[in-house]
Amino acid sequence: MDRTDIIYNLAKILGCDARKDEPMSKHTTFKIGGNADSYIKVNTLSKLSAILKECKDSEVDYMLLGNGSNVLVSDEGIRGVVLRLDGEFRRITLIDDTTIFCGAGASLAYLCKFALKCGLTGLEFAWGIPGTVGGAVFMNAGAYDGEMKNVVYSVAHMTPDGKIGRIEKDDLQFGYRTSVYRKNGMIITGVTLKLKKGNTEEIRNKMDDYLERRNSKQPLEYPSAGSVFKRPEGNYAGALIEQCGLKGRLHGGAQVSEKHAGFIINKSNATAKDIRELIGEIKNTVLDKTGYNLECELIIL
Repeated sequence: MDRTDIIYNLAKILGCDARKDEPMSKHTTFKIGGNADSYIKVNTLSKLSAILKECKDSEVDYMLLGNGSNVLVSDEGIRGVVLRLDGEFRRITLIDDTTIFCGAGASLAYLCKFALKCGLTGLEFAWGIPGTVGGAVFMNAGAYDGEMKNVVYSVAHMTPDGKIGRIEKDDLQFGYRTSVYRKNGMIITGVTLKLKKGNTEEIRNKMDDYLERRNSKQPLEYPSAGSVFKRPEGNYAGALIEQCGLKGRLHGGAQVSEKHAGFIINKSNATAKDIRELIGEIKNTVLDKTGYNLECELIIL
């Protein structure tokens, strides 16, 4: 028996939604990626703990996938196990007047709607970011002068050997598109957020404004993974790419968006290889013509 089958069989016994040879193109916003050996939706802490322990004992690699909105999965797929947090990991609870506890598997959109319903302000910047709450904390997602670090109070996690832990705000090491979770190997399971009381109508208006700006500037009509590159100090990646004449550049089925040069879109059945090679061309051209060394925000698996 393949070692990955041990995890798959355990997941089935535990009642998880487990699939073999699952196409990752179905689970990424790029709509790109080969098959994962096993894809498992985990819906409780106890089941997650059991699966992580078995992965460790059986020496099976695993990775967590949120909404698949900031990743590029290779055409060869993913060896080992892909875990997706579901069930209780998508629940959101109001703890007190200004405190929310949110499971890591919940979408940012759902969290923003919940905050709006409770009349809480501080999360408007996240409306329209296509990711899960766990993924947003993992990379300190942000937009329109807001970042997750401004609203996160503490983060609950599980260690690779299935133990529960928590890290408080001051120790989360938030930075530009990074946090302590990019380095420590823990799985984020839930997030406590501190917001402020606000006016529901004003919150809704701000959310509508941000969404309208996204719709007008970003190529949401095509599969993409959001901004491909981090913002270089003193400039903008999209502006540099456009300045180098790369807006609209095609490579296979991949294209630098004609709407926003900071985005690469899956224009026509693009492969991960198409995307990677286009990224390489952009980086080399921008470095050669402007001296800026663009760094990928996109996580390449």
